[in-house]
Amino acid sequence: MRSAPFPLVLGVLLVAAAAAAPAPAPSRTEVYRQVREMTELGRRIFFDPALSASGRMSCADCHDPAHAFGPPSALSVPLGGPNLDQPGHRAVPSLKYLQAAPQFTEHFFDSDDEGDESIDNGPTGGLTWDGRVDRGSTQARLPLLAPFEMANPSASAVVAKVRAAAYAPQLRRTFGANIFADPAKAFTAILKALEVFEQDPPTFYPYNSRYDAYLAGQAPLSAQEERGLEAFNDPKRGNCEHCHISHRGLDGTPPQFTDYGLVAVGAPRNPAIPANADPNFHDLGVCGPDRTDLASHPEYCGLFMTPTLRNVATRQVFFHNGRFHTLRDAVAFYATRDTDPERWYPRNPDGSVHKFDDLPSRYVGNLNVEPPFDRHQGEPPALTDQEIDDIVAFLGTLTDGYHPTRHNE
Repeated sequence: MRSAPFPLVLGVLLVAAAAAAPAPAPSRTEVYRQVREMTELGRRIFFDPALSASGRMSCADCHDPAHAFGPPSALSVPLGGPNLDQPGHRAVPSLKYLQAAPQFTEHFFDSDDEGDESIDNGPTGGLTWDGRVDRGSTQARLPLLAPFEMANPSASAVVAKVRAAAYAPQLRRTFGANIFADPAKAFTAILKALEVFEQDPPTFYPYNSRYDAYLAGQAPLSAQEERGLEAFNDPKRGNCEHCHISHRGLDGTPPQFTDYGLVAVGAPRNPAIPANADPNFHDLGVCGPDRTDLASHPEYCGLFMTPTLRNVATRQVFFHNGRFHTLRDAVAFYATRDTDPERWYPRNPDGSVHKFDDLPSRYVGNLNVEPPFDRHQGEPPALTDQEIDDIVAFLGTLTDGYHPTRHNE
C-alpha cells in the first residue's frame, strides 16, 4: 500500500511566504499577511483569461471550481491554443486534494506506521498524470506555456500580461516594487502565487463530503451506499481500496482516496483524441512522450497516476485519455476488463478482440493484474451489476460541500 503523510500545509505556506520576503525573516504575523496576499493574488491570476494567447482561456476554464477544479464538460480533452482549436491528448485532472502528494520516486516504501516498509511499491508521487513535476509552481507553468492550452510563447509573455493587469500592484506589494525588472523572477513569483492559492485549504481540500461526515459520526450512509463501501473495500470484489485508500490514517487524518501510485490499467484507446488517428502515436505515461527523463525505462510504459476519487461523481471524463464519460462505465471497466473485453476493446480483422489497444504489445506485461484484473475471458466478473451500481452510489458520497446541519433541518 502506498500512502503519504498528511502535510503540515500551514508550514508549507509559511515557508513559501518567507522565501518571497526579503531578509530579515518576517514575523509570524507578517508571514500570515503574505500568505493571504499571495492566495488572493493567485486567485486573480487563476481566473484571468487575458493570460492566454487567445485572451479567452483562464486556468479556471479547464479547472472549473464548480466541477471540483476539474473539467466542466464531457470533452475527452480540452481545446486551447491561440484560436481555442488545438486539442491535447490527456484529460484534465482535478486540482483538489493534491496537497498530500509525495514527490515522485521510482521506489516508494511505506513508513513503519503504514505497512511493510520492506516492500518496494514502485513509481509513486508527483502532481501530473505521469508524475513529472513535484511542486504546484512547476505544475502551474505547464498550461501557461503549452501550445494546446494557454499557449504563451514564453515566460516573458506571461509576465508582460500580468504587468498590464489590474492586479499588478498586488504582485509588487507582495514580491517587491521592482519585481518586474527581472522577468525570470517575476515569472517565478507568478507561479508561486498560483501555488499558494492552490494550497488554500477551504478551497482545495476542505474534507467536507458526506463520507467525511459519516466517518465523524455526523451523517449516515444509505443501505446502498453501505453496500457500495463494502464492495469497494473487499479485496475479492472491487478491491478499489487497495489503491484508492478509504480509511483514516493512523494519526486520524482523512483518507485521500489515492495511494499516489502510478499504475497501468489498459484503458481503451480513445478515437476522440486527434493524436490517436496516427497508429504510431501512443501516450505511454511515465515513459513518454510528455515525460522524457524515464524514456529508457520500458517497465514504466503505460503507467499513469492513480487519481483521488474525491469528487469523482462531478466528472464527465475518466482515465488519463478521457475514454469513458460515465462513472458507471469507469467502474464497470474495472470489473469486466478481462472477463468481457469485447465490451471495451475493438476487434481485429480476424474477429478477435484487440485487447489493450492503446498499449503496444511489448508493454502488456506492465499491466496491473491484481483483483479484479485477475480473471479471464468468460469467467464471472468480480462485481455484479448491482454491486457496480452500489459502488457508484457510494462514490457519490465523496463530493465536497456536505453540511450536516443543513441536512438535519
